[in-house]
Amino acid sequence: MAQLSDDCFAFGGALLSVEAAQALILERVSPLPGVEEVPLPAALGRVLAGPLIARTPLPPFFNSAVDGYAFRHADLTPGAETRLALAGRIAAGARGGPLAPGTAARIFTGAPMPEGADTVMMQEDARLEGEALLLPPGLKPGANCRPAGEDVPAGAEALAEGTRLRAPEIGLAAALGVARLPVRPRLRVGVFSTGDELVSPGAPLGPAQTYDSNRFTLMALLAALPVEVTDLGILPDRAEATAAALRAAAAGQDLLLTSGGVSTGEEDHVRAAIEGAGRLVFWRLAVKPGRPAAIGVVEGTPMVGLPGNPVAAVVTFLHLARPLILRLAGARPEALPRFSVTADFAYRKKAGRREYVRVALEGARARKFPREGAGLLTSLTLSDAFAELPEEVTQVAPGDTVRVLPFAAIF
Repeated sequence: MAQLSDDCFAFGGALLSVEAAQALILERVSPLPGVEEVPLPAALGRVLAGPLIARTPLPPFFNSAVDGYAFRHADLTPGAETRLALAGRIAAGARGGPLAPGTAARIFTGAPMPEGADTVMMQEDARLEGEALLLPPGLKPGANCRPAGEDVPAGAEALAEGTRLRAPEIGLAAALGVARLPVRPRLRVGVFSTGDELVSPGAPLGPAQTYDSNRFTLMALLAALPVEVTDLGILPDRAEATAAALRAAAAGQDLLLTSGGVSTGEEDHVRAAIEGAGRLVFWRLAVKPGRPAAIGVVEGTPMVGLPGNPVAAVVTFLHLARPLILRLAGARPEALPRFSVTADFAYRKKAGRREYVRVALEGARARKFPREGAGLLTSLTLSDAFAELPEEVTQVAPGDTVRVLPFAAIF
């Protein structure tokens, strides 16, 4: 379980850039202790707890990359067709004998190269005349071959500590003969929403109430991370009850995540509850939407209080909660995916803050969502990406290049 000092998130400045906030997290937060060894199928989505060192080379032996014919490159006639005697056949999983000078062996993809051979001609580029093989000129030495250790040499680091294990990493470990991997424990994250105005989906709505969406959006975002999520429900707008619920939840979670209730209003009790149980710091991020966020410690357990507006909660989660979760889980920092497109819209903004504008992508062009409210959930479902407008930018004109964060890769 995470046990952080109450002042680990202390910050004396007025506004934090995204990069500065993430740097503070890396500096002041350590990964959770503990390691367990699991079989490869159970390692998917986990964080590697130590480097994976290749005990054998990959590939383990010199082999053919294609179906074709293996021979000595020195036997080729420069600038002219070469005739070689065909001597032998080597299938994948078999080993042929040494190759005599002036001869070639039929070989298949993945089969070991015979001793003496150093080059392979693809079968479609060669001709057979009885037992003779005719090879056209122009092939370079070593063509169509895979040397032992070409992918990973023996003794090399195949995967770094802190790597999140996805399908390619699991496949690489298997190719190196590894059946079990050491991984970090899954981070336990408890998720609250706050407010008497909220009702869980499926329950009847009372007067002046609305269905809670943030809790479910956040749990869906967490599903892509190396965590175990606990739905802690909705905190009421009562200071004592909120404080008691946070203290109880802190005992069984590694991180608490809330949305709403952290502002300075009379009914925003999360702030007072955190301050009574530990330490709360407001990190005013220089971003829009999502500038105000509370971050602190309750009974030694870190907590992040996100804004109540749905779009602001998503933006703040991506730039504050996500890097904190990866750090606690022992994962290496992971930048959000971005690529450049051409703006199909005009927009003005203030200097000094980064803005995230919802856009639809049409090929390599970005079209702005027609409305800008941070409470508009359809601005996420009807858009494809956030256009990221840096601090120094004050306006965008049609035809300008902008960077976008594609929803398909971050949600």
